[in-house]
Amino acid sequence: MKGSRTDRVLTAYRIGDPDGAHPIYDSEGARLYPGRWNTPTCPIIYASEHYSTAMLEKLIHANSVLPPNQHYIRITIPNGTSYEVFQPASCPGWDGKDESLCKAIGADWYDGKRSALLLVPSIPARLERNVLINPRHPDVAQITHELPEPVWWDERLYG
Repeated sequence: MKGSRTDRVLTAYRIGDPDGAHPIYDSEGARLYPGRWNTPTCPIIYASEHYSTAMLEKLIHANSVLPPNQHYIRITIPNGTSYEVFQPASCPGWDGKDESLCKAIGADWYDGKRSALLLVPSIPARLERNVLINPRHPDVAQITHELPEPVWWDERLYG
């Protein structure tokens, strides 16, 4: 993975409960319930490049039983933010049930603070990407987000 800097303003989306135990833009959930790309010792903020991908990821991880009061935030990533792109071809098996390879990659990226963002493929939407945000990287101080807005779920998605 080679690091670069964004040449434009990027947008990402994250869905959660604004009245929950943790803010939507927070890594505490990833510390308590690690995902594919992190362990409890390297809590990251998971987001998606597209609103629809954020919805799909939420549906997959909720096992089609959505928690109440879901809202989204639009995250603005300014021009010049450091990022890396994960190359799936270089890591066969990254998308399997054994997540240890991805966790090791995520921990190395997080601990090394090589970039603020790591762009990785979405498992359920392979042509789309998720945006992993390293809250310990200095570039993150410039990332902003809007106030939460309600998510309107079409019942055909899960009914």
